[in-house]
Amino acid sequence: MDSSALTMTPDEIAALFTTEDGGFLCARWGRPIAPVIFGLADETLDIFRAAIRAVAEDAGTGVVEIDPDMGSNMMTFFVRDWQELRGVPDLDRLTDRPDLPDRLADASADQYRLFRFDADGGIRACLTFLRLSGALADAHPAQLAETLAVRAMLTFARDVTPTPQLAALIRAAYDPVLPIAATDPSHALRLAARMTASDAQG
Repeated sequence: MDSSALTMTPDEIAALFTTEDGGFLCARWGRPIAPVIFGLADETLDIFRAAIRAVAEDAGTGVVEIDPDMGSNMMTFFVRDWQELRGVPDLDRLTDRPDLPDRLADASADQYRLFRFDADGGIRACLTFLRLSGALADAHPAQLAETLAVRAMLTFARDVTPTPQLAALIRAAYDPVLPIAATDPSHALRLAARMTASDAQG
């Protein structure tokens, strides 16, 4: 493999964590992931659980059955229509987003993701909501599972697609030498350096 195959430029990295208003945030999980998935058949659940575990292990973080504070801290909800979310107990408290079903319906959204954070800035929880009657209706379960797992590993400001480069970036971000969370775009320089160092060692 080409020596640059698993690297990205600092500008490419920074763009992944820069919001539309110009804010920058790159944070990783600060605790083991305790996933739970709602709205899928049992045979499909196994595919998603396996994908989460594989992506987390590749990043160098753990997967557990129960989070001591929340029970589950990576929650994924699959619905056919956004109004089905009204049946989720304490949805407003869980998301801190009043009238979330109506907001998503008005926006014709196919998915929505939000993060919660610990005091040190690390990811405390990730909640993902998906409407499977729209553009995602024909998605391949294994590909969708990997994509969702990857997107939940870091605070990406835009949707990303699994690639070897992205996997290398996630591994770099989970290097304990780097801060658990960063709000300065210069962090992208450190991530690029870690990717280059890892690629050279590999």
